[in-house]
Amino acid sequence: MMPIVIRQATLSDLDLLTPLFDAYRQFYGHACDMKAALVFLHERLERAESVVFMAFEGDVAVGFTLLYPGFSSLSLGRNFLLNDLFVQPDCRKKGVGAGLIHAAIDHARSVGAIALSLSTARTNRTAQSLYEALGWQRDDHFLYYDFAVLD
Repeated sequence: MMPIVIRQATLSDLDLLTPLFDAYRQFYGHACDMKAALVFLHERLERAESVVFMAFEGDVAVGFTLLYPGFSSLSLGRNFLLNDLFVQPDCRKKGVGAGLIHAAIDHARSVGAIALSLSTARTNRTAQSLYEALGWQRDDHFLYYDFAVLD
């Protein structure tokens, strides 16, 4: 077993990141669309609209997490939304997900953020177990709603 290395992604990583990102989308029921995934990721990285960490086992990209910066009006501070976390199925239970989350936490601390938040499917018990094992607290105070602007 090779050690897992985690580092921040750059535009030069798009060829390795895009298949992982597309697999993540498929995990949540979306159709494969590598071209759209590539365009989306390119825009986020080029515009510095997100921070992405990737996990590697040797030269093979095996996971990623994508953070979006934001602010909390109530807490008067910067925060990050850990919007996406994905680990290749054959690399799960090796500490990859935990390593990616720790990289996200370290990054948030390094830029003075006060919090990270995330959401996951109610049925994704594996992810919930990981988050709770790492000290994340389930929010029981706020309800979250979505509104589809585009049909």
